[in-house]
Amino acid sequence: MKRFWFSLLILVFILSGCAPAAARNQSYSSEMPMDSGIAPAPQMEAPAMAESADMATSSGKGYESSVDQLIIQNASLTIVVEEPATAMESVIKMTDEMQGFVVDSNIYKTRTENGIDLPEAHLTIRVPAERLTEAMEQIKDLVPDPSTDILNENRSGQNVTKEYTDLKSRLKNLEEAEAQLREIMASATRTEDVMSVFNQLTQVREQIEVIKGQMKYYEESAAMSAIDITIRSKASIAPLTIGGWQPAGVARDAIQSLINALKFFANAGIWFVLFLLPVLIILCIPVVLIVLIVRAIVRRKKAGKVNNPETTDEKKI
Repeated sequence: MKRFWFSLLILVFILSGCAPAAARNQSYSSEMPMDSGIAPAPQMEAPAMAESADMATSSGKGYESSVDQLIIQNASLTIVVEEPATAMESVIKMTDEMQGFVVDSNIYKTRTENGIDLPEAHLTIRVPAERLTEAMEQIKDLVPDPSTDILNENRSGQNVTKEYTDLKSRLKNLEEAEAQLREIMASATRTEDVMSVFNQLTQVREQIEVIKGQMKYYEESAAMSAIDITIRSKASIAPLTIGGWQPAGVARDAIQSLINALKFFANAGIWFVLFLLPVLIILCIPVVLIVLIVRAIVRRKKAGKVNNPETTDEKKI
């Protein structure tokens, strides 16, 4: 009988640990009352599932209405300033003051259509989620004219409450299964039983650590919002000017396309004369030499046959 209950508990543990779908049906509410002693996992899950169904029926909103919403908020911003390096330093200083941190930062040069090299900066920061709006406003205050110098602004949110609640339910089931396995292993006497329970316990611990890692990622992402910032130079968006005239709209686009086409043909001609033509000449020299040598050998042989007709007649005889 003892072995029967031992095998039954092992089977119950396997079913409860490997069936996340059942865990998703549990409600994230106050702790469920636990019976004294060791109870099989299905007997503990049934009341929780019933309680979840009752809550969903009575409230009409499901179990997520009884928990705090866990939302991951992120934002991106592209601005134009006079000095990107100075603006990047200001953003880093603001991040430190808000108890945030810089994920990555980079400053580099980009070439405009006019062939001018201009500095550009890019950085990603994380600030407390409750100060995300404040951080965005301070970054936008760096631009001279918000109406023209804020090129892109985006803010998004991802509600991970359901995923987090599912993970918490699965974690609770696994921790209960772990406690039962420890009690079973303590009372087991046969070596094969101890090894079987130990292997199951190891698998449970691995699943617990994985779930804790996922929960920690959700918690940290929700607590610290990410802002992806691109800082461009003011000169990179300077309008096209021709003799003091600044064309706009379709005229500007057409003139800019014409200038780009002329640049392309001019650059292609320069590349052909300075690069492609010398390469072709260098490649053709050996070919020409080989052809001249072959022609000289052929001519010499023909000349030898003409100068020695007797040798040809002897061969015929």
